[in-house]
Amino acid sequence: MSTIIDRFHQLHPRSRELHTQARQSFPDGVTHDVRHFAPFPLYVERAQGSHKWDADGHEMIDYVMGHGALLLGHAHPAVVQAVTEQMQRGTHYGASHELEVRWGEWVRRLIPSAEVVRFTSSGTEATMMAVRLARAFTGRDKLVRFGGHFHGWNDNVVGLPGLEEETPRAAGIPQATLSNVIVLPQNDPGALRHALDSKEVAAVILEPTGASWGAVPLEPSFLEAARQLTERAGSVLIFDEVVTGFRVSPGGAQAAYGVTPDLTALAKILGGGLPGGAVAGHREIMSLIQFREDIGWNIRSRIAHPGTFNANPLSASAGTATLAIVADGQPHQQADRLCKRLCQRLNETFRSMEVAGCAYGFASYFHTLLAEGCPEPREGFEWRWDGKPGASMPSMRGELVWALQRGMLNENVHLMRTGGLLSSTHTDADVDATIEAFRRTLAAMREEGLLT
Repeated sequence: MSTIIDRFHQLHPRSRELHTQARQSFPDGVTHDVRHFAPFPLYVERAQGSHKWDADGHEMIDYVMGHGALLLGHAHPAVVQAVTEQMQRGTHYGASHELEVRWGEWVRRLIPSAEVVRFTSSGTEATMMAVRLARAFTGRDKLVRFGGHFHGWNDNVVGLPGLEEETPRAAGIPQATLSNVIVLPQNDPGALRHALDSKEVAAVILEPTGASWGAVPLEPSFLEAARQLTERAGSVLIFDEVVTGFRVSPGGAQAAYGVTPDLTALAKILGGGLPGGAVAGHREIMSLIQFREDIGWNIRSRIAHPGTFNANPLSASAGTATLAIVADGQPHQQADRLCKRLCQRLNETFRSMEVAGCAYGFASYFHTLLAEGCPEPREGFEWRWDGKPGASMPSMRGELVWALQRGMLNENVHLMRTGGLLSSTHTDADVDATIEAFRRTLAAMREEGLLT
């Protein structure tokens, strides 16, 4: 019997060959942790709309969408035109330029918390800057974050605090750094209230739709509680909207939920598929970056922020073109509709094939979970959370995660781990083809004895 992994080897010889070459240049042969894949990652040659073509010539439906950066799909004509025209004018001026002004104006227009903006080159830099601003503004050191929430890879937001012999921590992160971090369970206002009572917390940072872009959904009421509790404690509330910004709505999750943070970290859709990030927020906090005649370059009194590629003309051109299109919410309507339909069809497939699991999502992203104990999602789409503080979700075995990913790739569907993000260029035909691929993948997993 040919297994899923056997078929993966048979279908992707060129990807295997390229990965063998890549291992000579890169640790583990990849340039991003999420692209680590066993037995080897997929190599892609081109992309258009909702599809991409791998090195072996397979045309795939793409649900990775540039790790969530491509709400408008691959190679959107307006974005391509904007970048092409800018390429002819220059790629880097080493100076201020009009496009960065236009880009900043779009952010301020769309994001409720964005009184002023500062551009960075990535989401990691944006969260790092937001935390530093909060500490400088409050004069405090402690940072509260939540288990499973991802904020990039800067020292403040990875690893676990505590003594090394008691709690695992990220390699290379000093214990002194971890000692200023408090990690709490999400959806537990009582735990957050207790942490803030000390009046030592500079900031609370979170993903506003829940851990790992909503894989573990956040109760909207918890956002309201976090807003009230941080205001009372004099702490800064930071929303990490690197994924949700301009995706959940043109104004991000904060606009959709009506809860405005003090600072917002942005990236992905912000740059229109090119590198780019930003911190947006209250003018009083953001003014700590500002030069003043009385302090000049004094880093004891202001936040220094260099960055060779901050607001570079190419990213500014792509970002401005993208935000101008997403501003009216039309792209969201198509992507959100199809995401809901996809989840509903996936859940019908789970039931018809008598496989324990469910699909759920929000706006234009979705997750699948092969495990016992999944509730029926509301409207076949949104996770039905019981609201209990610290309640955990059913867990999916690692072997099922890998098998599902490999199986779907064998059927020419590229998932983002076990879920994905849709664009305005996805179609009903893409959804139908994905469902058939899912059925065949579940059948192959069952044949191997992975599903009972």
